[in-house]
Amino acid sequence: MVLVQALRRLPIRARLTLAFAAAMALVLAATGAFVYLRMRSELNQTVDQGLRSRVADVTALARDSDPGVIESRRSPLTEQGESVAQVLTAGAAVFDATPRLRSHPLLTRRELPAALRGRIVVERDHVLGLDGKARLLAGPVHNEGSPLVAVVGASLDDRDEALGRLLLALVIGGPVALALASLAGYGVAAAALRPVEAMRREAAEVSITEPGRRLPVPPAADELGRLAETLNEMLSRQESAFARERTFVSDASHELRSPLSVLRTELEFALRRGRTEEELKAALRSAAEETDRLTQLAEDLLVLARSDQGELTLRTEEVAASELLARAGERYASRASGSGRAIRVEPDGELRVVADRPRLGQALANLVENALRHGRGDVLLAAEEQNGAVELHVRDEGGGFPASFLPSAFERFTRADPARSRGGAGLGLAIVTAIASAHGGEAAARNRPEGGADAWIRLPR
Repeated sequence: MVLVQALRRLPIRARLTLAFAAAMALVLAATGAFVYLRMRSELNQTVDQGLRSRVADVTALARDSDPGVIESRRSPLTEQGESVAQVLTAGAAVFDATPRLRSHPLLTRRELPAALRGRIVVERDHVLGLDGKARLLAGPVHNEGSPLVAVVGASLDDRDEALGRLLLALVIGGPVALALASLAGYGVAAAALRPVEAMRREAAEVSITEPGRRLPVPPAADELGRLAETLNEMLSRQESAFARERTFVSDASHELRSPLSVLRTELEFALRRGRTEEELKAALRSAAEETDRLTQLAEDLLVLARSDQGELTLRTEEVAASELLARAGERYASRASGSGRAIRVEPDGELRVVADRPRLGQALANLVENALRHGRGDVLLAAEEQNGAVELHVRDEGGGFPASFLPSAFERFTRADPARSRGGAGLGLAIVTAIASAHGGEAAARNRPEGGADAWIRLPR
């Protein structure tokens, strides 16, 4: 665990180099083992080839059943210190042999039966008459008399010497090759991570006050290229969010400045000497109106701020859509009748939604107020079911939304008449969108073909 934590704290290029070195060590070890074993097999085959040739000659001589032929110094079958030969009977007695082997059988009693059935190969750490290790080849001698076994042996000094030199080369060359490969791996890792370092340096210099600056995208369409594209998309989103926040602060400051200026003017007017009682009352009424406007604006800004932070608290319950619409209509009924208009609520077939009653009521109130302020004729409130969702509609009979304003109607501080200095701050429909989103729904609007505007809140049923 400690080792794993230590490795995780290493730079990524060091971890890549260690991983590459570990893989190369395994590859070099496997390759070295293969080469060593292959070389040993080839050398053994070479030794066995010579032994087969000599055992054939010994077998031919042994068929004459004339002991002493092999032992004769004139025999061309053996060389002093390099090879030996021997003929054994079925009882493990020495029938014939090279010098110094007349009393020492080369095969054990367990190996002799196998040699009588066919050729066998065995190795000995030491054989009298040979230097170092020896390799023996034994096979049956087919003659007319008693069965015999021909055994020839050769020293493995040359083989072991060649294998020793190969092993030394592997032991010395392997670590050198591993070190060189690790250095090459470190260079490759550094080259592969160079675009990341370039992106890091560029990202460190990117400032939100310098819009449009982006990270360099590598030409290859690989993981680094996709990372750079993703980071650039993130920067674009951050710039857009920063622009929205900057616009929000600027618009909020402008909206706050207007009522504060009016409030200050009215208070200064009331403080002047020689004001009549009626003039003082009018100034105080105007100041109270501006105070209400400031209070409403502060509440709207608080709702939007909480919505942006995902902290718009909802206390949901199951509620009938008709009840929500009826309360919204009752709230503005007197205001509508005062201007010669009416608010009608259509039956909804007992549609129900799970919602925060006060919050959703606030959203509907904003839609109704917008219809009364900017529309004409009666205001119709209706609930409809569309594709498994419930839509709460507020329709009027006016001229509808201006075509250029409709796409941005639900954005903050947007108004159909930008020159208007008194009245709404352009947050009503933005509040509707925030509350609808908090409920997992959405808000939308359109112009009715028969005339008038239709704005609605779509909620999951």
